[in-house]
Amino acid sequence: MWRSRARALLLLRSSIPRSPPPHPPPHPTPTLTRAPPPRFLSRFLSSSPDPIPDATSSSADPFADAASSSPLDDATEAGEDSLSSMWEETGDADDIFASPGGADAVADDEEVARVRAVVEATPEDKIASTLADMVVDFNEPLLAAVLLAAEQCSCKKLISLFNYAAKNNPASKSLSNLEILVSKVADSDEIDKMDAYLLWDSVKEIGSVPGSVSTPLLNEMIAIFWKLEKSKAALEVFAKFDEFGCTPDSNSYYLVIEAARKKSMFRSACEVCEKMIGSGCFPNGEKVGRIVTFLCDGKKVKVAHSLYLAAKEKTTQIPKSALDFLVSALARNDETIGTALELLEEYQGESLKHAGKSFATVVHALCRTNKVEDANNLLTRMVQLEEYQGESLKNADKTFTTVIHGLCRKKKLQDAKTLLMRMVDLGPAPGKAVFNFVITALSKQGDMEDAKGLMRLMESEGVSPDIYTYSVLMSGYAKGGMIDEAHALLCEAKKIHPKLNRVCYHILIRGYCKMEEFEKAIECVKEMRKDGLLPNVDEYDKLIQSLCLKAMDWRRAEKLLEEMEDSGLCLKGITRSLIAAVKELEAEAMQSKASQEA
Repeated sequence: MWRSRARALLLLRSSIPRSPPPHPPPHPTPTLTRAPPPRFLSRFLSSSPDPIPDATSSSADPFADAASSSPLDDATEAGEDSLSSMWEETGDADDIFASPGGADAVADDEEVARVRAVVEATPEDKIASTLADMVVDFNEPLLAAVLLAAEQCSCKKLISLFNYAAKNNPASKSLSNLEILVSKVADSDEIDKMDAYLLWDSVKEIGSVPGSVSTPLLNEMIAIFWKLEKSKAALEVFAKFDEFGCTPDSNSYYLVIEAARKKSMFRSACEVCEKMIGSGCFPNGEKVGRIVTFLCDGKKVKVAHSLYLAAKEKTTQIPKSALDFLVSALARNDETIGTALELLEEYQGESLKHAGKSFATVVHALCRTNKVEDANNLLTRMVQLEEYQGESLKNADKTFTTVIHGLCRKKKLQDAKTLLMRMVDLGPAPGKAVFNFVITALSKQGDMEDAKGLMRLMESEGVSPDIYTYSVLMSGYAKGGMIDEAHALLCEAKKIHPKLNRVCYHILIRGYCKMEEFEKAIECVKEMRKDGLLPNVDEYDKLIQSLCLKAMDWRRAEKLLEEMEDSGLCLKGITRSLIAAVKELEAEAMQSKASQEA
């Protein structure tokens, strides 16, 4: 009361017009000055006091005579008399200078310090009883001031303080105080799941009254549960928005999806994402990109694609890395390869210069699904990108190889040869694999001249043909009846590769047997042994069957059987029986001939 009266007196005195006194007093009159009090917690205090009534509005000016002719003492006395009359007219000074919120709108600093000290010093489980012993009347500003000032309090203490104050004075559990509490808890590094659930219980209790909670407050609760990796609790908070009369914003959707990400709850994340798409409220492009990447990780590519298109309509541009990830995920699914191909058109300007990885991914996917013509066309576009100019073109060699392999599988040999020659002329330099794909396809088709020509081109490019290359060509010659050419390739291969595999000899043995040149077939078996390779059951079996069925030569067949047994090999029972059957047939034929001659 006294502070208000003093303040009124000072303001009134400062407004009195004064003339300089004719004779200065022997001692200067002391003037009362008082600095304005510090405005702690200005967020919760009134912005300005009520205006002071205009003293000059009265019908008679109480200071007219004092300004013109009265001494200073008379003027002061007159001013004080006027002040007394103002008390009577306007009421108590506390009412005059009260803030718009009333007397309770300002928290007493001493009371704030006292309550804060007690709360900080009291154990968590005794907060309520200690505050009850203090007999504190918690109004809204007092609780706000204590919550903000309590820097050394645990989350549990702050929540207990808020719950006690709300029970002591329901008016103190305002939205602003609840926001302070939630913000303090969210910023704490010592929060545990019990504190979070206790706080959420308080929010739910207050939220039962419409308008008691806000969207930012619920976002803070979602962030708390995200921080604690309590995804289900975060989803529960999100589900309460409608019940509490709040509308989710872009942060709400992003935070709850990130919380679901902690536990890989892809289905729940998709449901939230669909609601976000329906609302048309999206976070920034960076955050949308994170959501797209997360959904792709969970193989929810269709939802991720829908989110991308919806965000694009709102001019929200996701990072190029997220778009690359989306294209790659769509390309891995056979059903969405077409969508991935369409998304390549999204690369424009600067992003198109470095879109090679995405183009290559779609090319491989098209080849996997036998859409090699589309893959070939896309490859032509890909090599025109700035990323693949100059020396960087060598990075596309795998993509070229994949397309050529696909063309060979589809028997598009002319296209395959054209693309291979493009590699030879312009790059990237072809390796053994891509040459072997085309040589194999040509050999299977019987085009041995082109196949052998490619092997010579292969050598001229500095790529040495491997054993597989020779075996493929030998097989093509053998199937075409050109067994001598096949044998010539074997001799050539032995000069380059000192130790061949048994496939090369197997091809020749079968070829000679097919041509019924059994002596040369047996010579191949001997040559095979000489080169350090032991014939296996398959070579012996094929040769013995051919001798028995085509030459009816059971003697050489028996000799080969003995050779097998000496090597520790066991002939198949059906082939062994075949030798015996041919032998019996020959004996029966000789006996029949002898009978006829007799």
